[in-house]
Amino acid sequence: MSIKAVIFDLDGVIVSTDDCHYRGWKKMADEEGIYFDRTINERLRGVSRMESLNIILERSEKEYTEEEKTALATRKNGYYVEFIQALTPDDILPGVMEALSSLKEKGIKIAIGSSSKNTPIILKQIGLSDYFDAVSDGNNISKSKPDPEVFVKAAEFLGMQNSDCAIVEDADAGIEAGKAAGMTTFAVGSAKGSDYKLETMKDLLKYV
Repeated sequence: MSIKAVIFDLDGVIVSTDDCHYRGWKKMADEEGIYFDRTINERLRGVSRMESLNIILERSEKEYTEEEKTALATRKNGYYVEFIQALTPDDILPGVMEALSSLKEKGIKIAIGSSSKNTPIILKQIGLSDYFDAVSDGNNISKSKPDPEVFVKAAEFLGMQNSDCAIVEDADAGIEAGKAAGMTTFAVGSAKGSDYKLETMKDLLKYV
């Protein structure tokens, strides 16, 4: 396996913001009188903010205009941004820093490939703003996962061919995006369909 760069999803891979997302959506849904629980929340993994909102609105008895939907998504994001202000470097997931440091020592480029527009805020909060060689996120893409755009742009930013890159993901949509980009795929958590499954992030070092 000839991997010259590894592109990491952010949420659920580098740091867990799942609870912050859930609390943000829950607060908005409760205010709108829409039923929302953690089972529904699982369907939101790896998809864009507006796609997530549409899933939540399946339970709504009210029809929302596009303008109203945008306002709901903006309100939820405000709650989410408020919640992620409490993140610190202690919230970086186990084994992540050891894996990242080892990749750097080996001369492997590292990047973030996340659909989240809040990536800069999160990286700042956990002390990794300047740690990665490139960041591709919701601020520079027009299509979210499972479209491969976020990973393709990350490879471009790194100056790498897609085939030289691997991705690490915790969502099925992310694995699908990595495969569509022609990259080697590693899964953590419950993501399915990857080339390789990692029990811990440190297991990545067995392959790269």
